[in-house]
Amino acid sequence: MNYSLLIIDDEESIRDSLQMALTRQYTVSVRASGKEALADLEALNPDLVLLDIGLPDMSGLDVLEGIRAQNAHAAIIMITAFEDLDTVITAMKRGAFDYLVKPLRMDTLKLCLERAKSSIRLGKEVRDLQDKALREQIPFFVAQSEALTDVVHMVGKIAISPDTPVLIEGDTGTGKELIASAIHHRSPNFRGPLITINCAAMPTNLIESELFGYAPGAFSGAGRKGKLGLVEEAAGGTLFLDEIGELPQSAQAKLLRFLQQGEFYALGSTVKRTVRTRILTATNRNLEDMVNDGSFRQDLFYRLAVVRIRVPSLTSRKEDILPLARLFLYQYSEKFDKKIKGITPRAAAALLGHPWKGNVRELRNIIERAVLMACGLELDTPDLGLEPQCESDTIPQAPARLTPVGVDLPAVLHDLERTYYEQALALAEGNESQAARLLNVSRDTFRYRRGKLGC
Repeated sequence: MNYSLLIIDDEESIRDSLQMALTRQYTVSVRASGKEALADLEALNPDLVLLDIGLPDMSGLDVLEGIRAQNAHAAIIMITAFEDLDTVITAMKRGAFDYLVKPLRMDTLKLCLERAKSSIRLGKEVRDLQDKALREQIPFFVAQSEALTDVVHMVGKIAISPDTPVLIEGDTGTGKELIASAIHHRSPNFRGPLITINCAAMPTNLIESELFGYAPGAFSGAGRKGKLGLVEEAAGGTLFLDEIGELPQSAQAKLLRFLQQGEFYALGSTVKRTVRTRILTATNRNLEDMVNDGSFRQDLFYRLAVVRIRVPSLTSRKEDILPLARLFLYQYSEKFDKKIKGITPRAAAALLGHPWKGNVRELRNIIERAVLMACGLELDTPDLGLEPQCESDTIPQAPARLTPVGVDLPAVLHDLERTYYEQALALAEGNESQAARLLNVSRDTFRYRRGKLGC
């Protein structure tokens, strides 16, 4: 990578000597004043800046802030004629990477620039990793309530198994699919596929062939090639069966055999197939009642429910309502290019007083519509389409990790990155070199980021 370097110093002799010494390693630009540098900053877009604190037209600290406002990622090294501790501390607090005292020693300067380049590379690697996480929509939770925090902790514990069945129970719209996705992405199977099927949406006569596939000519219209089932397509990964209570009895028997022995027969085939696929299931029905009335196999229920997770309804965890609303507000403001800054106290009271029969899904839909239709800078009750409530002094305030317009993305991304690093360490059984290879970063980068993330 060819790094660009901007030198800002009013002494011509210093500018010329630095430019001459560094022009082979960097694309060097020089400016004699702070105003000139700030005026040209967008066009220059430097990776590194050498900035003299004692400029004639404006304070170097003010220039530092001006650069930071336009370029968040440049590494700025301050140059000072004398080591004033208070000034140095102020510069570092305002975002300076380091400082050097005149007269400059070239070996010290080059070493400082190399360290700055390493910092820039690390920052880019981390941002690339975070962007990848957001693009792939790796699941994360907004969990302020104790009830959901307990669920999140449980997810972390059970995810380490590659094959233990998990039954996720909860009302419609509580986030059961998100829980399943979180288990998959935090498990050793995370490199494999995650395939989801809604058992209630499949015709009864097709669901068995969809799950286990069929042999060529197994039935009229089966074709010459046959078809792989979803159990086999998800090999090495996770198959999530939503609304498992709708699974017909014939498919229940085959699913039980697969869970017990890891094998199955495709429809119309006598060839036994064996794959390793983790099965996660979810339901909004009471499977124990279905076992009692004979509509669901008892032995299958026990096999599916090795681990059971109950996802609480939104009304039973009201502490999560406003954080979730602000998260959705941020997401849809970005999507629709809106500049909505927050939610009025009246709207917050209406959100807290709503019964939320559709749970988180209903909340997301309401915020999406509100953001799309809103004209003001804040969402109010008419935008939400909810009944006004009496405003209360007990309306929960946004936690520190949330801003007035949504989540604090750096905090969320920090949590995502830490999850990646912890997951890589678990898969590598604590071996940092192997974990670094899993994340496609150098061992030094891995150790540095691990220390920063505290994992």
